[in-house]
Order: sequence, then structure tokens, then C-alpha cells
Amino acid sequence: MSATTPSASARDTVADRTSATPPSTPRLPEPTGRQPVGTTSLHMKDLSRPDPWVPTAKARELMVSLWYPAKTRDGRRVQYLTPKESELILQGSLGTPSDVLSRTRTHAIGDAEPAGGRHKLPLVVLSPGFTWPRSSLSALAEDLASWGYAVVGIDHTYETFATTFPDGRVTTCAACELEDVEDFGRKAEESRAVDVSFVLDQLLGAHPKWIGSRLLDPSRIAIAGSSLGGASSSEVMLRDPRVRAGINMDGHMFAPLPPGGLSRPFLFLGQQSFHSPGSAADTTWDDNWPLLTGWKRWLVVAGSVHASFTDYDLLAEQIGADLGSDLTGLRSVEITRRYVRAFFDLNLRGVAQPLLDRPSARYPEVRFCSPPATTCQ
Repeated sequence: MSATTPSASARDTVADRTSATPPSTPRLPEPTGRQPVGTTSLHMKDLSRPDPWVPTAKARELMVSLWYPAKTRDGRRVQYLTPKESELILQGSLGTPSDVLSRTRTHAIGDAEPAGGRHKLPLVVLSPGFTWPRSSLSALAEDLASWGYAVVGIDHTYETFATTFPDGRVTTCAACELEDVEDFGRKAEESRAVDVSFVLDQLLGAHPKWIGSRLLDPSRIAIAGSSLGGASSSEVMLRDPRVRAGINMDGHMFAPLPPGGLSRPFLFLGQQSFHSPGSAADTTWDDNWPLLTGWKRWLVVAGSVHASFTDYDLLAEQIGADLGSDLTGLRSVEITRRYVRAFFDLNLRGVAQPLLDRPSARYPEVRFCSPPATTCQ
């Protein structure tokens, strides 16, 4: 959760403003698509490299979650976080440990049988913000899966306040102790790009880690991320040609695009107060915009905060934390879901999306920016 803008090396923290009587059962909004949603978690180990943040760990271990269309709505809904994860995340972000987020009501059925034909499911990678777990993008992931996408969310180990492994180990944010190191942000982006390519190899290789891998379409892969995960999206695309399109949700870009630019489709989606063209708060979108040479859009959302593009604007509201957003949590989820899906429907499915061509009366908070003009319409 964050009440701050994504500065060059600041972790994603929130203001310590909570009510005395938060609700006991936070909940994610229902997915808007017709298909049931399943989910499963996988443990992956990259033996080819040591961990970038803890060099004594001779292999890079990752936990990932998959959300996907399922054959049934019956079964156990997956837990959002464990009580320990909730305590560590709220201690790190709010300064108040609590297991309340472990009670968050989700909609995906754990280990449900996946539905779909061979190579029919487009695949979307989701990369969360620094210190945030993969579950922070669950509302978006569940919604995409309900519309027929497979979604893989990655915990970038030692960059989160808490990641739990199958043997019971809980890793914390070792990278948080290194934020002041020169080029920290660039190193983090590059490391995440390697993480993403490794996960794609594990899902699409000769011996895939997931039972539903045969359903994935290797020719239709895209990525979206929030904060550091969003900033890493372009780095992933530069390094891995399998990834056809990308979205940066409110992420400061530490590693600039190369002079040759990036020709595949790309979307900026962020805070109006922080990411409007010419803003003194962050010039990295301005700097990299001319180097995006393919289809592109730059959208800002009036009244949003850094957490508005994740579950945390919604969940913070439900547990009594004030992040300063002028949007309701439900509205921030609705806007994020709708524009992200429109981008993927256009660029992975080839379905025209007028929503991405002009401002919408249904979503008046969303403004279209066209640099060098500094006023967004």
C-alpha cells in the first residue's frame, strides 16, 4: 500500500492513518467476465544464477501464482495472504502488524481444473510494486482470467515484505537494505526482467511446471506491472521478444530506453498529479515517450494515488486506512481493470477498442495525454 509517489528509491509505504474499527472481512470485487476463475501457486528455482540480493543463496527461488479460466466455480477459494504475510506487510507499510488481510475474500478457486483448448489462452505477466507481493494485483488477475486470459503473478524474492515458500520459509525484504546503493533501481529492473524470462521458460519449455501450460498461446504474451513492476515492463520487453505488449502502471523508469527505442505496443497508466507530461515530480515518462515508436497511449487518472492501480486502494479503505485517494477503492479497481483489459484485448486479441482512442463519458477521471502538450484531455 502506498500513500507516496514512486520516488527513485523509496519503498511503497502508506500513511499511518487508520480508523479504530476496521471491518473484519475485506473483499475483492467480483470478476466481471463470465468464466469461473481458478488459481494455483508454483515454486520455481533458477539454478543458473545466485540471488541478486542475497548472494549466499546460490539459486534464485521464486513463488508465482497463476490465475486462469476454470471448469468449475465449486471449490475452496484461495487465501489472499497467510496471517504471517499480512502481519509483515502491514507492519512494513502501515507500521501496525495485523492479520486482517489474510481474511480478504477472493473469488478464485484453488487448484481448479483449467479450461480452454490447446494454445488458446493469451498469457499476461503481472509484476508487483517494490515491497508488495504478487497478491497485490489479485483483483486485476481474477478479472482478466474471467475474460479468458491466463495470468502469472511473480513474487520477486527479497523485494517483498513477505514471501512464503512451500517448506514454510518466509523471506523478507533484503533488498530494502540496499536502496541507497548506486543504480539500485536499474539493477532491480534488470533482475526482474531475468525473473520474468525464467518464469516464461518454466511455463512454456519442454518440461513445463504447470499442468495447464499446453493451453497457453506462446505467440500472445504481454506484461503489466505496478510501480517498480511497471517500470520493469519495458526492460522485460527489450530483453525478451516473446513479450508483445506492456503496461507501466505508475512506475518511475530507472533504466531509460535505448536510442533505438521500443517498437511494440506500450501503455502508460498513472496518477494525474505525478505523471502528467511536464510534471516536476517525475520526468522519466517524458524522457522515454519519444522512444516508444509503436502503438502507445499515455493515460492519467484524476484523483488516484500510487496504490490505485493495485488492490491496496480498495483494501486500505476497507480496513480503515486513508491513502489520500479522491476515488473510492471500487472505482480505482474498475478503472484499472477496464483499461488494462482493453489494452490486452486490442494487442493480444486484435479486437478494436474505442475506449483507448478518446476520452470516455463513463470514465471521466481518465485523461489522455499527448506530449509535447502538457494538458491532458
